[in-house]
Amino acid sequence: MPDTVWRGNQMGSQRAVTTPSGFSALDRELPNGGWPASVLIELLLAQPGIGELRLLAPLIASLTQAKKTVILMAPPHIPFAAALAELGIDLTHILLVEAEKPADRIWAIEQALKSASFGALLCWLPQCRADHLRRLQLAAGGGEGLTFVFRPAAAQHESSPAPLRMVCRAAASGQLSVEVIKRRGPVHSQPVILPLAVPAVLDQPFAERHVADILPFTLPVNSRHAVDRPALSATATRYRTALPA
Repeated sequence: MPDTVWRGNQMGSQRAVTTPSGFSALDRELPNGGWPASVLIELLLAQPGIGELRLLAPLIASLTQAKKTVILMAPPHIPFAAALAELGIDLTHILLVEAEKPADRIWAIEQALKSASFGALLCWLPQCRADHLRRLQLAAGGGEGLTFVFRPAAAQHESSPAPLRMVCRAAASGQLSVEVIKRRGPVHSQPVILPLAVPAVLDQPFAERHVADILPFTLPVNSRHAVDRPALSATATRYRTALPA
């Protein structure tokens, strides 16, 4: 049988384009040894803020250092810029997009996927219909970037077109438990426990953190404009030039 034909007991295929996660234990469980491009990757969270950004920090650092844009779409909390920078992330290549309504989020994600001008797109979707996921999966297939969708862990019991799905839970000593529940090939029955880097700046009392350390690169979303690369870049420039020296 040719090597390009996928077998049910094998993970991935030779044609897939992947990027290492930064965690060797996780890469061993990912098809083709890394995060797959051009598809939806679902990270199902027991609760927001358990380390999902630190899980992706090695990837985000690698992309931004290579001057590739990483879009954060409607995160539940504004990221702490100083902590991201300590993890090696170049903030000049991070764009934060605000979209409060579920319909606005789906629309904005689709526009970003159509632009195909990003290294990675991280989307928080606490509510998402199955037909919306199918639309996003179809749109993701038209680009070469990495697309992550954060959803509640309860969504693991729902059907999804995403070819890679993982449940993330907090583990002891600041670690993260990652259970692969769907992938191309056999599903691993045991979760992978990953050590997450903890930026030293997080040990500072909140009152001592400067307001400028909160990531300010924000693009509000409404139905009157497209979320394309020129719009993202122009908005980011306006916010960056407005920062205090």
